Amino acid sequence: MLRRKVLPQIEEWHQGGCRKALLLTGARQVGKTTVVREFAKQHYAHFVEVNFVKRPIAQKAFDGDLDTKTIITNLSAMGFGPFVEGKTLVFLDEIQECPNARTAIKFLVEEHTYDFIESGSLLGINYKPVPSYPVGYEEEIAMFPFDFEEFLWANGISDQVFDVLRDSYLHETPVPDFIHQQMSQYYRQFLAVGGMPEAVQTFVNNPDFRAVEKVHRSILTTYRADITQYAGKDQVLVKRVFDAIPSELAKEDKRFILADLEKGASRRKYEDPTQWLIDAGIAYYSFNTAAFELPFEATENRKLYKLYMVDTGLLGSILLKGIQFQVLSGDISVNEGALTENYVACALSAKGISLHYYDKNSKQELDFIIEEQNKITVIEVKSGEKYKKHTSLDAAVKDYTDKIHRSIVLSRYNVSRKDNVLYLPLYMTIFI
Repeated sequence: MLRRKVLPQIEEWHQGGCRKALLLTGARQVGKTTVVREFAKQHYAHFVEVNFVKRPIAQKAFDGDLDTKTIITNLSAMGFGPFVEGKTLVFLDEIQECPNARTAIKFLVEEHTYDFIESGSLLGINYKPVPSYPVGYEEEIAMFPFDFEEFLWANGISDQVFDVLRDSYLHETPVPDFIHQQMSQYYRQFLAVGGMPEAVQTFVNNPDFRAVEKVHRSILTTYRADITQYAGKDQVLVKRVFDAIPSELAKEDKRFILADLEKGASRRKYEDPTQWLIDAGIAYYSFNTAAFELPFEATENRKLYKLYMVDTGLLGSILLKGIQFQVLSGDISVNEGALTENYVACALSAKGISLHYYDKNSKQELDFIIEEQNKITVIEVKSGEKYKKHTSLDAAVKDYTDKIHRSIVLSRYNVSRKDNVLYLPLYMTIFI
């Protein structure tokens, strides 16, 4: 199995005695099931996988009493098992399909006869009411697609190389030129391949982008099928928003304009369908704030926003028109730098950083502003050659010097500093 950063977090849960059920959340196809199977091989004598989509009959095991003995007896009668006390991990996959199973977690965990991991692609969406949520009996871990560091691991890059990169980041010194060129090449590959595990594994096995593209199309088909199945009465509007994300990101300002979807479209009409995509982990919001103040949430304008896709590979697959070849050839500025900015948004989101952009009267826009050490760090993303031209950033540094922790420009070029601006290669976003 490809190395994943989430495994140490699961290890920590296990070492803590598994006093709660572990709940893995995240968009579909990010590798939740694979990670749990690998973890079970390493730590348990017995592993019972109950997938409520593949085996719908398993839902009936939770129709009656919700005590451990009754549930395990029912599952055993259906052919699941063996259940050996103290030596078994029970994996309840696609648990959103069985609300009663989610309720039962409280009682299953209390008896502590077996260890439990839950997983579901759309757990944040209450399309089926849960009778009683197991508050206090779950430990949640969010999973994301591969980040760039995991992509490098998959391609055999050693930890020694990461030490060199991290040292350059911390000390603001240039990366040795050969390593910088190699990392830049891998970065361009990552923009095209993305971080979906199946796409990464396909590329590692055989760097044929036709095969990777086939994986992307399959995942996108799955996402659209999920919208049809789970979004209910809003499915048409959800699909409309989903399909519009690439074209909106390909604009110079990248703002998501509802009027581009339909004439007279309102925020009220599209708010719930858009939130559906956010809750499903398929898209990320970045809200506007016109006030250079913390916390950003206090002054954000939720009527003005950008929408990013969960994965750059999927985004590039939708944009198509030879974009992968262009990116691999070094042109990361294609489609107004949509892929590069989306890459940064994904990298920050995977770290739990809420996304905001600064826009003062449409004259002074900053791509990302984040909180660091109780101050504001400004991040500008430059996909072209004129990466040292940043009028809005310069104005912000001048106007808000006392409020700014760091001013960062991400580009294709090596590490450097000039005055108050730190220039980093885009691949170093993983360290921010």
